[in-house]
Amino acid sequence: MSQKPQLTIAQIADWLANRYDSAATELAPISGGFWSAAYTFRTGDDDFVLRFSDMADGFAIDAAATQFTAPDLPVPEVIDVGEALGHQYAISRRHYGRFVEDASLEDAEAVGRAMARLLAALRAVPSTPDHAVVWHGQDVAAGPNWRDFLRGGLIDKPDSTVSGWRERLAENRPIDAIFRVCESRIEELLPSCPERRDLVHGDLLHQNVLISKDGTSVTAVFSWKCSVRGDFLFDIAWCTFWGPWHPGIAAADLWRRTLHAPDLSETDLIDAPLRHHCYELQIAAAHFGWNVWTGNDRDLAAVAERAESVLERGPLPLRQST
Repeated sequence: MSQKPQLTIAQIADWLANRYDSAATELAPISGGFWSAAYTFRTGDDDFVLRFSDMADGFAIDAAATQFTAPDLPVPEVIDVGEALGHQYAISRRHYGRFVEDASLEDAEAVGRAMARLLAALRAVPSTPDHAVVWHGQDVAAGPNWRDFLRGGLIDKPDSTVSGWRERLAENRPIDAIFRVCESRIEELLPSCPERRDLVHGDLLHQNVLISKDGTSVTAVFSWKCSVRGDFLFDIAWCTFWGPWHPGIAAADLWRRTLHAPDLSETDLIDAPLRHHCYELQIAAAHFGWNVWTGNDRDLAAVAERAESVLERGPLPLRQST
């Protein structure tokens, strides 16, 4: 079930030829997200990525996210956004690297250090208590607080792009029962979740982070449509929850690295195990809905199995046992 535009290379090449004075060369498709089709091309001495989608908001958010660029937080510059060939498009400067989730076990130490620096750079983005949780788009001040935002991720909203999943999930009684346990446990844990306003990317895997060939540095962070301002531990939970799918990420042990991060104080880590546990379960429960909506029964079963494991395991320890 793909939602990405279906365009031919010839169509895109003709459009680029009319757009640039110098010839656009080396046009080729690359893997894109669920909602967008992506291509690389070159003009003069510059390399670019061109994306087409029917959702303009994601491109606008990526353009806005360039304000967060820092040495350990490289956000590709968005050169142009607009409409062409019946779809929305965005052109950004190309960054090179490999996807972080493809890191091997041998890469884990280097990648762990690189990701720890990225996470610290996200935390270093200035914030104030009156920042909106949803920092992008219109009327941001009218949005929910952090706890309500987390609750909202488990609600089937009629006006949402992915509406209709809750009724279908209820038809799968065994998995619906796991969802309900997660939902109940999340509500118990929410009082431990502080109203922080750290910059949270919200989707650090799934081909959204590039690392250098040797794994020692992050070379690009893109696809900011899930980003919010909340608790920095959400990004840690994202990486630990999906760890079984990505052994190199699991071995990077970002939970331990975060507990020992020099920029974090004891106050920052109050109730950290409970907060992290809440976010892992929220990620699981939200992806029940996503996989039901996309009709991906295999991934739905895998997420349910992982959720049961996280529920049984409980919160991770604040300190390693000796």
